[in-house]
Amino acid sequence: MVHKRNAFTLLLVPASTVLAWGLCLFSGINLYAQGPKSGADENKDVIIFTNGEKLIGRLERSTGTNVVFKSDIVGEVTVKWNKVRALQSSNKFAVIPKNVRLNKKEEASQFPLGTLSVADQQIHVTPAPGVKPQTVAVDNSAYIISQPMFENDILNNPNFFHNWTGAVTAAATLVEATQKNRAFSGAVTLLRAVPSGTWLNPRNRTLLNFSGSYGKLKQPDTPMVKTDIYHLDAERDQYFSPRFYAFGAAAFDHNFSQGLDLQQTYGGGIGWTLIKDDDQQFDLKASVNYVSQQFQQASEGQNPGEVSNPDQDQNLLGSTFSETYNRKLPRKILFNEQISLMPAWNNLNAYAASGTASLSLPVYKKFSVTVGTVDTYLNNPPSGFRKNSFQFTSGITYTME
Repeated sequence: MVHKRNAFTLLLVPASTVLAWGLCLFSGINLYAQGPKSGADENKDVIIFTNGEKLIGRLERSTGTNVVFKSDIVGEVTVKWNKVRALQSSNKFAVIPKNVRLNKKEEASQFPLGTLSVADQQIHVTPAPGVKPQTVAVDNSAYIISQPMFENDILNNPNFFHNWTGAVTAAATLVEATQKNRAFSGAVTLLRAVPSGTWLNPRNRTLLNFSGSYGKLKQPDTPMVKTDIYHLDAERDQYFSPRFYAFGAAAFDHNFSQGLDLQQTYGGGIGWTLIKDDDQQFDLKASVNYVSQQFQQASEGQNPGEVSNPDQDQNLLGSTFSETYNRKLPRKILFNEQISLMPAWNNLNAYAASGTASLSLPVYKKFSVTVGTVDTYLNNPPSGFRKNSFQFTSGITYTME
């Protein structure tokens, strides 16, 4: 009996020891895991709302009316400054007051830069530990920008192939039945602004736009119906003040439906940004242009647009008066529209006009559904062609940032 009890005891002690070692090991791992997590939490930003609710995460940026805060739990939220009771960040930010824009790199020192704390609608910026904070009222702040973005916008001087933004839209229709229909449409819009930061005074802007529609409709014992419309334009703006700029532009148009084989437009003028804020921009432009028009017309037994008509080709000296409006709507919906009037001074009968409008509704990350209209009016098309050309388009858009 004693031998058996000793044998049992010898087996029991090692089991107890193993259990104790396991508990110690688990406790050590748990403490090790909690240590860095606690340190990570200390580096998180904190925002407290007027109703007492608190979010822990990261301050992204701010405008004069809104603050953008990103939390791991609820994602990115945008709230009005008057809904914020307090905010604390250990990261460094630059505060840009209203009605102050940077023109030279040397002027960057005028802006408060450091860690942030906000209380009673006052932004306190501490440049370094032990240094007296600088205070800017929330109502007097135009932007709050992270230090990396602030320094990048000031010091970075990208070449022509960098800092492009824009969107690509594509749509297609295929029908296989008694009728065979093939229709494709698309658009590319590109924009390069220097500097890219909206809080800086603009220096120049480059715009490139392309749109096209192509289609064929075939059915038995009926002539084929063809759609063939293309537009390409480029513009370079050079600012001489935050609101006024001079520009040069070129545009190329082909519209089979109006008998227009090729229209080339070259010109330059001045522009005025009448309205510009975080949600909208409204521009007015006027230019003097040289326009070269080459037309087509139908001959007997041929479809319209298959024979050139050099007798109607002409060179024009004219102008373009246009307005452009871009608007950010709730839920990140984008609205864009443009209207242009183009009189010709050496032939008052050869005037033209155009208008575009589009609405983009986001569906997934950088993808959105875009619907739009394009209307062009040409007062002097060849015989047999209508003066007006209207398009309704819809497709999927990918946004490049």
